[in-house]
Amino acid sequence: MVDLAFLGCGGTMPIPERYLSSMLLKYNGRKVLVDCGEGTQVSMRMLGWGFKTIDIICITHFHGDHILGLPGLLATIGNSGREEPIYIVGPEGLFEVMKGLSVVIPYLPFEIGIIENPKNTISIEFTKDSAKIIEDKSDNEKFNSVQLEINTLDLEHSAPCIGFSFYIRRAPKFDVKKAEDNKVPKILWSRLQKNLVEEFEGKIYTPSMVLAEQRKGIKVSYITDTRPIDEIKSFVEHSDVLVCEGTYGAEEDLEKAVRNKHMTFRESAEIARDAKVDELIITHFSPSLMNPEEYIENATNTFVNTSLAYDRAVKVINFKEK
Repeated sequence: MVDLAFLGCGGTMPIPERYLSSMLLKYNGRKVLVDCGEGTQVSMRMLGWGFKTIDIICITHFHGDHILGLPGLLATIGNSGREEPIYIVGPEGLFEVMKGLSVVIPYLPFEIGIIENPKNTISIEFTKDSAKIIEDKSDNEKFNSVQLEINTLDLEHSAPCIGFSFYIRRAPKFDVKKAEDNKVPKILWSRLQKNLVEEFEGKIYTPSMVLAEQRKGIKVSYITDTRPIDEIKSFVEHSDVLVCEGTYGAEEDLEKAVRNKHMTFRESAEIARDAKVDELIITHFSPSLMNPEEYIENATNTFVNTSLAYDRAVKVINFKEK
């Protein structure tokens, strides 16, 4: 099961009841934050979700409505007692931005691993207290421990901007017959199921000796601040949930969307339809869009399974296969 919390659903500037862009993904108690606009901390406190277990922060781009909450959030995480490293992933310019933020937050009790403009999959293993990047994907036993895969896509905005897809891998089932056929001592079964390699009476036993095939995971894609370029469709294809910007609800604002490099509700819905996603959640509303629900049909006429995000809404995504 994966939880998505929409901490802020606004663009440009906050308005009453709507903070700026931020979404939190939670899996097995560990958290990934996507964007960190003003109000992020307030929404987290209102939801009662702690700060210490944020392991990864993904930033789409460096416009203020997506990043101005970051220095304060990092300071709060530091005050939470966290000492384990945090990874921050973002587009070109991330190193420079983090160097600038060091003036505001000169000391933190944890290291920050900066991943700027990644072009390859980032494979993550969550431990009890932090996240660890798995570098050697040729080692099958290590790769089996990967719980999250992050990919990025360059988008079309007025500043370098990237979209994210998150694939939450699901652990394989324990295969009793396979374990018995491989003559694995029962005393080792539980440890091998936890992806631990064990030596017993002079023989090495690996998780692959007791685990069945990999099961289907959950894919969540996050696309904001862009025009609807063709590459998005293949990038988000078959997502369980696509979180996509819809800065403008009315078709009369299409010219404005083109000029400002954003999207309308209809354009977001067309991406969802063509990419065959299961569900579309629209976010990042213009401050002029006081009641997005008035325009929901501009999306549902194209893609029925569409809903609108609102601040502090929580979406639960269950694994489909048993």
